[in-house]
This record gives sequence, C-alpha cells and structure tokens, in this order.
Amino acid sequence: MKGSVRWIENAMFLAESDSGHTIVLDGPPSQGGRNIGIRPMELVLLGVGGCTSFDVMAILKKGRQTVTGCVAHLDADRADEIPSVFTRIHVHFVVTGLGLKEGQVRRAVELSAEKYCSASIMLGRGGVDLTHSFEIQEQ
Repeated sequence: MKGSVRWIENAMFLAESDSGHTIVLDGPPSQGGRNIGIRPMELVLLGVGGCTSFDVMAILKKGRQTVTGCVAHLDADRADEIPSVFTRIHVHFVVTGLGLKEGQVRRAVELSAEKYCSASIMLGRGGVDLTHSFEIQEQ
C-alpha cells in the first residue's frame, strides 16, 4: 500500500491513496489552517470506524441477516500532552434491520474487534483502550 500527502498551503495538504482517491487535510485556524478539510487524527478515527464497519457488515451478510442500516458512532479521547495519541476509543454500532439476531450481531462485532479489523487491532496493541458496543433497531 502506498500513498502521498502533498502540501498545498499553510496547514492544508492533499492526501492521495494508491487507489487514486483524494482527501483534503487541514488544520484549525489556530494552527494556520482554514478548517476546510478533515484533521489527520480525525481521519485515523474514521479509518477505525470504516474498517470495523466493513467487517461487521460482511459478517452479517454472510450470516444472512437482513441489515438495512449500520452506523458506527465513534467517541475518542486523546492525551493532553504531545504526542496527543488516542488513549481511548469507543465504537457503538446501531444496526437496523428485519429480524436481526442479537447473537449474530454480537458475534460480528466481537470478530471484527478481536480478529479482523486491522486498524482496531493495531491501535489496541499500541495501548489504546478500544471498546465496542451495539444496539439493534428493528425496521
């Protein structure tokens, strides 16, 4: 996997993945940014959410669950001192569907957290307190 991050101006950068997708990164005005792009650490947090959501959905589809929606709400804390690493991340899934089985949703979340989600496992092994929860909403 490769990518590039090109400085544009002040605290703004353009990040491009090797699959050809781009995203604007920018800092807050207090750091010379214009606040017109996502912050790098926000992107890391969203990457965790995307990675684990991908796993949960794939597992539920394999389990023939009728999922109509899945939202991963992310809540994180960072250290006050530099480097301001993540110290805690909680992922709360809201899974919507028809006749969803609680055991299968629980197992999908557990498998993602413990076996499949590279981003979650990497950060957890790096000292981040990473927790998960879920709720099911019948549609």
